[in-house]
Order: sequence, then structure tokens, then C-alpha cells
Amino acid sequence: MEQRNSNEPRPDASRPDPTRPDGRRPRIYLAGPDVFFPDARQIFDALKAHCARLGLEGVEPSDGGIGAGFQGSDDEMAQRIYDGNMALIRGADGVIANLVNFRGHEPDSGTVFEVGVAIALGKPVVAYGVAEGTYADRVSAVVPCTKDAAGVLREVASGVTVEGLGQRLNLMLTRSACIEPTAEAAVDRMLELLAPRATALEVK
Repeated sequence: MEQRNSNEPRPDASRPDPTRPDGRRPRIYLAGPDVFFPDARQIFDALKAHCARLGLEGVEPSDGGIGAGFQGSDDEMAQRIYDGNMALIRGADGVIANLVNFRGHEPDSGTVFEVGVAIALGKPVVAYGVAEGTYADRVSAVVPCTKDAAGVLREVASGVTVEGLGQRLNLMLTRSACIEPTAEAAVDRMLELLAPRATALEVK
């Protein structure tokens, strides 16, 4: 059985206990472009601390185990980071994903890929960082758009359709992941999603 570090926050006893029958705390992969931010360390420390308070183990993305003296090529470094993160997602019980707009009108492409991998593996995903309102409204606010004769919203310059259906993001994301307003709320929602699974495993 996993031994809890005495310095770690103790789980909130008022919330569901997600601990698995084998005594392991569920692992939550913390996806997002946060790794690129100058305050990445503080972001991940805060997320992992909140996970610990709820009896979860937050796991930040892998750096591939690459030390400061790594002498390999960029391709080798990229492969090790990819392999490391794929292993973490496979070993996780769930994923929370920061789907904030990143360098444009869409979430970080790497994070979106990781969401797809998690969903394909049957793992719950909870997203946060998504702006209020619809994707179509946000695009229309910065790109000239108009509705055609059939009522389809299109970019004026290119005629490209702007996805509608009232979704806050591309429908493949909104229909596969839960969306919460903050990272903390996303972790709270993940706890709710995982607790019934832990109970079902215990019954078996």
C-alpha cells in the first residue's frame, strides 16, 4: 500500500474518498500549455497541492527525464518527451486539461492531442480555462464573418465555415470533456467522476 508523506495535505474527509482498492491514490495528468509559462513551477505546485487535499495525485507533464547535460539531438529530445507523456497518460486515472486559447483562437494543439488520447483510452477528462460564450461569437469578434443564404456563418474573406451549434469549443472537445470554470473546480469535478469508479472496483 502506498505510504503517504507526512508533509502532504491530508484529504478532505468531507469529500468522497477516491482511493483505489489497492490503496493507490488516483493519478491525474495535468495537461495544458502551462509548461511554457514563466510561472509553470508555481502553477503545477498549486494544482498538485489541490489534488493532494482531495486524495488525488497530480502528475505534471514529463520532460523526458532529460538532464541539463543532455547531448542528444532535438528530435531525440522531442521523442523522449513524447514517450514520457504518453506513458503518463496511459498510467493516469483521469486528465484535467487547460484549454485556454493559446497563440490564437484555439487551445494548445498538444493539449488537444492529449485530451483525444485520454478519451480514446476511456479516461475521464475535465477541462478548464475555456472562455465564456460560443466559439462562433469569439471568432466573429475578431474576424469579419457573415451568414450566407442558408444561415451558415462564414468568414467573409475566405468563405470558410465557422463552426456553430452553440458550442464553446470545437464539438469534439465539448462533447467528450466536462468543462469547469477554474483548475480547482476541474479537480473537484474529477474527484466526483472517479469516486464512483473506486467504489465499483471495491465492490468487485
